[in-house]
Amino acid sequence: MDLVAIIGLNVLSGIASLVLISLGLAIIFGMMRIINLAHGEFLMLGAYATVVSTNLGVNVWIAMLVVSPIFVGLVGLLIERTLIRFLYGRLVDTMLATWGLSLFIVGLITTIFGNTIKGVPTPLGGFQVGAYRSDLYTLVLAFVALALLVAVVVVMRFTRFGLIARATMQNPNMASALGVNPTRIYMLTFGIGAAVTGLAGGLLAPVSGVSPTMGSAFIAKAFITVVGGGASILAGTASAAMLFGFINQLGSYFTTPVFGEVILLVAATVLIRILPEGITGRFFKGSL
Repeated sequence: MDLVAIIGLNVLSGIASLVLISLGLAIIFGMMRIINLAHGEFLMLGAYATVVSTNLGVNVWIAMLVVSPIFVGLVGLLIERTLIRFLYGRLVDTMLATWGLSLFIVGLITTIFGNTIKGVPTPLGGFQVGAYRSDLYTLVLAFVALALLVAVVVVMRFTRFGLIARATMQNPNMASALGVNPTRIYMLTFGIGAAVTGLAGGLLAPVSGVSPTMGSAFIAKAFITVVGGGASILAGTASAAMLFGFINQLGSYFTTPVFGEVILLVAATVLIRILPEGITGRFFKGSL
């Protein structure tokens, strides 16, 4: 029974991690149809913002929950204004531009901080489950992932900004005719997606080594989760994260973490083969 509880906590941690690393990408890709290949580097910037802030004496919780999303959100706004806004509707060009951007960010961070692995200590201790020990920070990640999903639902469904944003993404010309400034909505949506990604990077800093190339470890999982989830931003991300997180953690337990990643990729391939429109294309049509 203790073993089942520990496996359950690991599955919960895997699901929470997938939700965190995918939600910003889901907002940018799901709403704006921008394939942001620099998504992993946005995560990395959030992690570095936490490391630098804590080294300067900022409380680690403030660094993770406030500094990281604000910093990466501002970086996202800058990138949208100087690069992305010229490429709307040009899918291949956007992919090339964000890929080049990812290389630039990795090179810049390597130049500033070097190629060494940094980190911050996990802010909470552990607890005992029978003969096994787990980490309280796992529960924090799960709580924040759930809170983020709820917050995005509330903003997108029940606020004026959410209504305008969804209308603008579906028909920018009609929204413009009704007095909405689509340019500003695109900028804010990209900035919010970047901020959510920065928050995820800050939260993952204590549990993963922080280095200039750490984003490459997350970007494949983020894209798999978003594509496997389908068109619905939140229902798709949540359902795909639950499915892939369960498969990944269970596969890692019965084999090794490396084979767990392989099992995850195989499961994603099978899912997309069976459900080419993703999970929400079949089961949650029309949901947010």
